[in-house]
Amino acid sequence: MIQSLTPRQITDIVQGQLLGPSEDALISMVSIDSRSILQPESTLFVALKGAKFDGHTFVPSLLDLGVSCFLVKNDFPDAASISHRASFILVDNTHTALHQLAAYQRSLFKNPLVGITGSNGKTIVKEWLGQVLGRKFPVAKSPKSYNSQVGVPLSVFGIHATDKAAIMEAGISKQGEMSKLEAILKPEIGIFTNIGTAHEEGFPSMEDKLKEKALLFDHSKFVICRKEHAAIHQHLLDKLGEERLIVWSDDVGCDYTLTVRKDPDHAKILLMRPDLSIFTFSVPFLDEASLENIRHVIVASLTLGLEPTDIQEGISHLKAVEMRLTLKPGINDCLLIDDTYNNDLAGLRLALDFMSAQRPKDRKVVILSDMLQVGKPQEVYQKIAELLQYHRVDFLVAVGQHIRQALSHFQGESRHFADTKSLVAGISDLNFENDLILITGAREFRFEQVVDRLQQRIHGTTLEINLNALTHNYNFYKSKILPHTKIMVMVKAFAYGGGAAEIANHLQQMGADYLAVAYTDEGVALREAGIKLPIMVLNPVQESFIHLQQFHLEPVVYGLDFFKQLGKYCRHQGTDMHIHLDFDTGMHRLGFEMEHLQDLKTLIIDFPELRIASMYTHLVGADEEAHHDFSIRQLEDFLKMCSTLESALSYRPLRHALNSAGIVRYPEYQMDMVRLGIGLYGVEVSGLYEGHLKPISSLKTTVSQVKHLKAGETIGYSRKGKMDQDGQIATIAIGYADGYDRRFSNGRGFVLIHGHRAPVIGNVCMDMTMLDVTGLEVREGDEVLIYGPGISLKELAERIGTIPYELLTNISSRVKRVYYLD
Repeated sequence: MIQSLTPRQITDIVQGQLLGPSEDALISMVSIDSRSILQPESTLFVALKGAKFDGHTFVPSLLDLGVSCFLVKNDFPDAASISHRASFILVDNTHTALHQLAAYQRSLFKNPLVGITGSNGKTIVKEWLGQVLGRKFPVAKSPKSYNSQVGVPLSVFGIHATDKAAIMEAGISKQGEMSKLEAILKPEIGIFTNIGTAHEEGFPSMEDKLKEKALLFDHSKFVICRKEHAAIHQHLLDKLGEERLIVWSDDVGCDYTLTVRKDPDHAKILLMRPDLSIFTFSVPFLDEASLENIRHVIVASLTLGLEPTDIQEGISHLKAVEMRLTLKPGINDCLLIDDTYNNDLAGLRLALDFMSAQRPKDRKVVILSDMLQVGKPQEVYQKIAELLQYHRVDFLVAVGQHIRQALSHFQGESRHFADTKSLVAGISDLNFENDLILITGAREFRFEQVVDRLQQRIHGTTLEINLNALTHNYNFYKSKILPHTKIMVMVKAFAYGGGAAEIANHLQQMGADYLAVAYTDEGVALREAGIKLPIMVLNPVQESFIHLQQFHLEPVVYGLDFFKQLGKYCRHQGTDMHIHLDFDTGMHRLGFEMEHLQDLKTLIIDFPELRIASMYTHLVGADEEAHHDFSIRQLEDFLKMCSTLESALSYRPLRHALNSAGIVRYPEYQMDMVRLGIGLYGVEVSGLYEGHLKPISSLKTTVSQVKHLKAGETIGYSRKGKMDQDGQIATIAIGYADGYDRRFSNGRGFVLIHGHRAPVIGNVCMDMTMLDVTGLEVREGDEVLIYGPGISLKELAERIGTIPYELLTNISSRVKRVYYLD
């Protein structure tokens, strides 16, 4: 809150009646959730009543917790009898009072407030704008997608006096809602993203919905919109006049012209301002939705006074925005895209874009329900069919009564089911095998049943991979190198346990230059999964030469004999092959040494079939300052070896030496390419930028059973665990066969349940582990975090005397991998 208030002041603002103490407490926080009150003595609890809950029922327990002030309905029967324990503010309607209090707090904020509305993109524009502005000054913004009648006031309470700007999104589902939000927010600057089919059932027409949304800007000084959204532009022009509009377009003639040019791995946006000055932005997006959203961000940032160079800096550091798209392994080698509970045409577009970015399967399948919040179903379902055709969907599974209208326009194979129950019963008849399946539908269709039926049944334990966190880490390291420096990403050992095919595909989408695997069969698997990037094989053997040739893989050559064997093979086959030379400058594992270079020169001349793609070396101790001098000596020796060998070549191969730690410690030696490994997966081993990376994986399992034991009872094999007092143990569904190291036994390891640490008790078993959960109120089926946000891999590794690499790569293949964008 911008200003703390006494119960008496709050009572005056909401025009209520005060019972109990009036001045004892100073309120600085507002809560509607009894589970999230951190400082009860300074929190106002607002008892809201909804269709399935009544906040008044939590008042007794919150009194015991120490909450000192409550906003309740004036017919709350217990207020008078318990008012000696806390302040009670009685009002006719607690929702209205919540709005009044938020409006008062908003009136205290004198800096710009940006209000965002539209059918899609509100949250993304808000988050990206917040990130861009946040690099220059403190910014308040709505958490997640808090844009409702309750979410907006709660967002306002998050504004602080020190914030230089606030960014709030406002969403509505029916008429009469926006004027209430406008009374709270009163944005100086507005952004109208677009208009679509979401919540259309709450409005007589699309025009009525547009008018309702535009009410947010009744008192705005400026409103930003895109001219290509003609209905929005015309309505705002009629409503506000030309002076209050800031219009951008792909074409000249508006306040800002923002023209897009797409390259293979990014896009450039050419900005022309009213004074005819020009600036080019580089953005890491290619899909149309993101390109529109980022242009709204650019215009809003310019309106708020940022220079284009500052905006570009912010764009270069954009973080992931929460989305509800999850990749999961399915039955019969299928891959599922879980987009359940999305029920909007624009959302379907995004999901289909995401689908198109995945590695190819035999068929593209979409399982889609009725869209329940559309005003003109015939038009919407025709557009759905057009979208499916555009994205080359092979098979549509339609569920519901109204979606039949889409089938008449869809030219591919299709099946119709009246309801989800019928679909689940008939799934086996659909013969899904090696298909890419998008599952998306309205909440009431409960498509989670479909996902559950189609998921691969491997194991109850899952490794969740956050693809947006991976993107964040990749971009962090990319920001540390020069624009021309290439990136080779290490996806050996099943991508450090994360699952090579999906991670490699994501890296391919991000524009990585090279991949590296340990063995030839790993490279073959990536090629069979549709990966096109160049792939370096670190440990090839003679038996794999035919596969190297067949799948266009590039082997590392580390010895004279191996060079000769490979050269003869290529000559006999009448083929050429790209190879990589490993120079030993101090690792003393594999590789050519300086004394071998003269003979190597001769072999290079003798076997022109082998083209040197790159030369590289391994740094021994780049992660530790203690080895600085040795690392520099390695790097200088490597450069000398490269120069010596290049005298025998008519071309210049790529040079690379830096691993993840080397990228941050020795940027002056980045040369032509760097090799990104453990850093991509969220572990910054040098310790210099640990807070800048995000863990990409979370290993989770569930509680199988909870037991009550007496003091002195023993647990597990060899009776190694022993209860010091009466308490509880929980058995979880993970053991050393899953990769949970046996060295975590007997208290060395711990997990998180409900955010609390629970130590391992007894020995880790093959398939199960026991925990001491005394006092944690753990139940069967509760989620257990083995590692991820909240549990550092570094800490776990240090507890058992190993390194994070080992923990990551030891995760068994029987553990199901799930990929998601958050």
